Amino acid sequence: MRAFILLALIAFALPAWAQEIKLATWNIAWLTTKPAGHPDLPRDLTPRAEQDFARLRAYAERLAADVVALQEVDGPLAAARVFDATAYDFHFPAESDVQRSGFAWRKGLQVARNPDLMALDLRPTARRSLRRGADITLHGENGARLRLLSIHLDGGCAQGSVRQPNNSDCQSLGQQAQILAEWITERRRENMPFVILGDFNRRFSREDDMLSVLNAASPMRRPTEGLSNPCWGRDGQGRPFIDHILLGMRAADWFVRDSFRVFSYTERDPALRDVISDHCPISVRLRLP
Repeated sequence: MRAFILLALIAFALPAWAQEIKLATWNIAWLTTKPAGHPDLPRDLTPRAEQDFARLRAYAERLAADVVALQEVDGPLAAARVFDATAYDFHFPAESDVQRSGFAWRKGLQVARNPDLMALDLRPTARRSLRRGADITLHGENGARLRLLSIHLDGGCAQGSVRQPNNSDCQSLGQQAQILAEWITERRRENMPFVILGDFNRRFSREDDMLSVLNAASPMRRPTEGLSNPCWGRDGQGRPFIDHILLGMRAADWFVRDSFRVFSYTERDPALRDVISDHCPISVRLRLP
């Protein structure tokens, strides 16, 4: 009896169990249910066959993430071809683009959908516009809140300066950096932990001027820092990341040490990149208080 009472007292003295979640981001490269020849698709794009979707579904199951930020996905119907709709819910911005950013998360998680970050689409009337940001809030089991933003930024400026741009792509990326900085500033005013996940189309270095624009709004932790990306690598050679996960405010403290992972595909044939994706998922674990 004394042992039982002692254990009960210890249990009451301990804090509530932290909730650990796995966050991932995955650009699935023109994931769509539209048929070949559809006017919204590039003429040289070959839509995936059923066996290709099956391959992707198997990878999604092995990834086993609680929340996945998605890019280049044509809405929830396409997402459900990869993520089991009986196990996951979806959210995508209210736009008609074939390439959208969005989210998939495990059913049972408490998630609120926030308004789209529309300003990231600098060319909303273009036939193939830029992408809005998908914005959600995850409510943890013990009351913690976490704001999540899935993004796919403009390409063509992987390394050039965004503060003194020498081409239109770097100019556009600089504008998007300022928009993200404003979003970050709002989270800081709210004292809201946040994570920005997705395809930044940017090879960040420690002195990167785009990264300095974002960190000026609020310092962030970048798990890809100092690492190379093995996705579709040859002879063990990695390449710089352009997909990133930025952890801001208390989310940086919730990062589980050494939890960053790159989910590499087992296939090595470069010809299969078009039916899988030229991007591999990356993930981290967070321990919400």
